[in-house]
Amino acid sequence: MPSFGDRILLSTAPWLAAKLIKFIYLVLKPVTVGEERLNLIWSEGQHVIIATWHDQLLLISPRYEGGAAKVLISKSKDGELIARVISYFGLETVRGSSNRGGRAAFRELVQLSKEPCTLGITPDGPTGPRHRLKEGVVQLARLSGRPIVPLAFACSHGHRFQSWDRFLLPYPWGKAVYAVGEPLYYDKNETIEDFQSRVQEAMDANTRCAGEYLNQHDLSAV
Repeated sequence: MPSFGDRILLSTAPWLAAKLIKFIYLVLKPVTVGEERLNLIWSEGQHVIIATWHDQLLLISPRYEGGAAKVLISKSKDGELIARVISYFGLETVRGSSNRGGRAAFRELVQLSKEPCTLGITPDGPTGPRHRLKEGVVQLARLSGRPIVPLAFACSHGHRFQSWDRFLLPYPWGKAVYAVGEPLYYDKNETIEDFQSRVQEAMDANTRCAGEYLNQHDLSAV
């Protein structure tokens, strides 16, 4: 059972964090590169797996406009905070990770892939290594037939925490960009290792795309 201090934290911090996230998002007014890729898939009635690196997670929720969504979040205390924060943006969660409840969470995601909702995953979470794709997301794409769509976020000013992922807190009134990558489908003629490498390369390229957009506008990504 959570301690009294944890209960106070869980009852107040998510609401405050959601307010802060909404404020930062509104004053940043970020642009989106490649948005037409997701819009085309959604317009055809298809559904996707959105993959975002863990450090770029903070401002993903207020940007999402794709209808019902389920996001994989760890069962840790930090995960509980994140789950409560994103609930203020209308996103639901599936709880589990490679360390706790991973198999049950994966089975739930496979079942959810049959429903009309977006699935969201941070494929290097919950403990890294940073920006290294784990196998779960590619196995989910293989079993579900859904495409993986890389989604990256970059900003010109922010703070990097000294955590394993160097989590990014964007500062208000800077410049920011979201980059949407090409959808990646599993090819039955390739090995799961080859598909994982292909998704890793696409995630890395999409992260560079977000940073390069800022550089092209005489700004540097944090």
